[in-house]
Amino acid sequence: MALLLKESHLHELLSMRDLVPLMEGALASLSTGGAVQPVRSVVPVRTHSGFLAVMQAYLSGQEALGLKAVAFYPGNATRGLHTHMATILLLDAATGALLAAMDGRLITEMRTAAVSAAATKHLARTDTGILAFLGAGVQARSHLRALVEVFRPETLTVWSRTATSAGQFAREVVGPFGVRVAVKGSPEEAVRGADVICTLTSSQTAVLHGAWLQPGTHINAVGACRPDWRELDTDAITRSRLFVDSKAAALVEAGDIVLPITEGVIGEDHIRAEIGEVFAGTHAGRTTPQEITLFKSLGQAVEDVAAARFAYQRALERGIGEELSLT
Repeated sequence: MALLLKESHLHELLSMRDLVPLMEGALASLSTGGAVQPVRSVVPVRTHSGFLAVMQAYLSGQEALGLKAVAFYPGNATRGLHTHMATILLLDAATGALLAAMDGRLITEMRTAAVSAAATKHLARTDTGILAFLGAGVQARSHLRALVEVFRPETLTVWSRTATSAGQFAREVVGPFGVRVAVKGSPEEAVRGADVICTLTSSQTAVLHGAWLQPGTHINAVGACRPDWRELDTDAITRSRLFVDSKAAALVEAGDIVLPITEGVIGEDHIRAEIGEVFAGTHAGRTTPQEITLFKSLGQAVEDVAAARFAYQRALERGIGEELSLT
C-alpha cells in the first residue's frame, strides 16, 4: 500500500532546519557521482503560455528514486493561483513499486529556498547584515524562512513590480523575523549596499544590473528558468564568481548564462563549479572578501527526490498521511 501525502501533511513533516543540510547532501551527491539525473524534459504549452516539465533522479546513497511533474504557468499569478503546480512520485529503488504520491508544490517552494540558504552559508561573507529581495511572492517568504537558518539579517530591503505586494510582504514578515524591512521603489534602490541579494521574480528581462553591485556581495539568482529569459544583465554575470546547481542544466536552461555565452562575452568556463562541489569540499567557494559570488539556481530533481524520501520516512515514523491504492 502506498502513501498519499497532501500539502497539509508536508507542512507537518518538513522544516527549513532539516532541509538546508538535506539539500547540501543531495547536491553534493549530484556533483560527486552519487546520483543519476538527466536534464529535465520540458513541453511548452504555448496556447496557455505554460510549461510542463518532468524531472527524475536516483540518489544511490539514500536509495531514493522518484520523479516530479511540474507545471509552470506564470500567468496564474493574475488568477489567484500558484504559478507552479507539481506532483512527486517516490518509488522503491529495489523494485520500482510506488511508495508515495505527494504534493510537489510545497516541496518545490521549500527546497528551492533551502538550496539558496545553503549556497549563502558557503559563499556569502560572514559579516553580512543587509539582505535584498527582488520579488515579494511565495519564494520571498520561503527564502526568508530559509535564510534565517544560516544568518540573521539586520535589514531587509524589498522591491516588487507590484508595490502592494511588497507592502504586504513587509507587513507579514517584520514581526515574526525581527528584521527591519524597507520597501523600495526600484530594483536599484533595493540592492544598493546589500550584502546578500536574491532575485525571485518571473521577469524575462534583467532586473539586476552589475553596475549596482558592491564588492563582496553574494547573489542567489532563482528566477529565469528558460534559455531566453534572464534576471541579471551580462555585466552582473561577468563581474561574478559563478556557481550553478548543475552545469549540464545551466548550459541549456539558464538564460542568465546562455545569453552571455551567445553574445560571446563569456565561455562555458566562466562557471567556476557546481555548488555541490563546494558543499562536498572538493572546490573552493568564496576566496576573497571583495569578490562577488553568484549562485544560479534552476532546481534539480535530486532536491525533490531527497525531500520526498525524507518526508516519506518521517511520515511513516509519525503515522502521518493517507493510504493510496491503485488496484
